[in-house]
Amino acid sequence: MTWLLVLGLALIICFAGVLLVGAPYVPTLTPQVKAALELADLRPGQTLLELGCGDGKVLIAAARADLQVVGYELNPILALIAWVRVRKYPHARVVWGDFWRAKWPSADGIFVFLHPRFMARLDKKIVQENTNFVKLVSFAFVVPGKKIVQEKNGVYLYTYKGRPVTIKA
Repeated sequence: MTWLLVLGLALIICFAGVLLVGAPYVPTLTPQVKAALELADLRPGQTLLELGCGDGKVLIAAARADLQVVGYELNPILALIAWVRVRKYPHARVVWGDFWRAKWPSADGIFVFLHPRFMARLDKKIVQENTNFVKLVSFAFVVPGKKIVQEKNGVYLYTYKGRPVTIKA
């Protein structure tokens, strides 16, 4: 009986602890996954970054479209589930960790299903992290003050031009 209590506490810590820095786990619905990939309009070999990849559903769909995919997940249980689900795709990777603190790899597209309170912070992080043109696809929640390029099925597309890079001689 004690092991059930320990397991229950571990699950509560894993899922509730994530709420302090991110959104609760809510799976992305299949129609929205399809809409997100259509809006991102990435070509095989391009890279999609998923911030808060949950169970890996979007990563799998993107990997099946021959995209390079990297998903970040803070919850260790969900990160493990996502890793198990995507491990057969050689161009898919799951990172267990806080994407706010990570140095993101170069990406052509970013997918998020974040709580609205984090969208303005995300906007700043994208500007900070990306030197190239990148597309942001957000399910359900908008970026405050940012122009929506296109909307489909509750999924919003934004574009970022990137920032100039200074090369020191």
